[in-house]
Amino acid sequence: MEGYNTATTVRYHPMNREYHKWFSPSLQRDMELLIFGEAGDPILFFPTRTAHFYDYEDWQVIDAMRKKIEARQIQVYCLDSIDKESFYARDIPPALRILRHLQYEQYILKEVVPLVHQKNASRTLVAAGCSLGAYHAANVAFKYPTIFHKIVGLSGRYDLTIPMPHFDDLFDGYRDENIYYNMPGQFIPNLYDEQLIRLLKAQEIIFVVGEKDVFLENNQAISNALWSKGIWNALHLWDGESHKARYWRHMVQLYL
Repeated sequence: MEGYNTATTVRYHPMNREYHKWFSPSLQRDMELLIFGEAGDPILFFPTRTAHFYDYEDWQVIDAMRKKIEARQIQVYCLDSIDKESFYARDIPPALRILRHLQYEQYILKEVVPLVHQKNASRTLVAAGCSLGAYHAANVAFKYPTIFHKIVGLSGRYDLTIPMPHFDDLFDGYRDENIYYNMPGQFIPNLYDEQLIRLLKAQEIIFVVGEKDVFLENNQAISNALWSKGIWNALHLWDGESHKARYWRHMVQLYL
């Protein structure tokens, strides 16, 4: 056809939406998730604090990525959280809270990641999330850099032991090895394993936070800690607090 240029044509497909639910052996409970898209870079999208797998859709964050999803550039897996059973289960001892979180990590690694590989030809993943979801994304991706090639943390907090306005130390002063090795803000500054550092250098690491966000200093600290190891990362500062869905709708278009 005259004037038809295949090099600049983007083919859009109606946005595929899939709901999945199964009994998780890792967590001994039912878990749910949503998949948007059929191809492209697979993204594990972790929910905000105590939120659910459908919230990003309800908040129109998924709709903000619709063009990239329909163009088969990205495929988004919206995960559920068990934060109320782990970090925010204040009725159980802190040592058990972190153990429950580690069971959630096994659910991600042993159940969700295989599903992604079944649905998507890509061999690597993007880990992303907003608020506490950014912590989940960064923590698992830093620990398993052979699985994840990119990290996008929006309005995140990367050390849950540091009390700050409106946010408590989630372990009430208790510390153990499990907590240490699941707080990127603690283990990254003390990282000297050359092989792990080499793998982290191969990742694309992006942090985004508001200039007035209570987590600003936390983001600056993790960014500086990575740079001190020669690990490239980008820290983008936004005006104001920028810690709401209306800001995340713009951020995902730029960084995912």
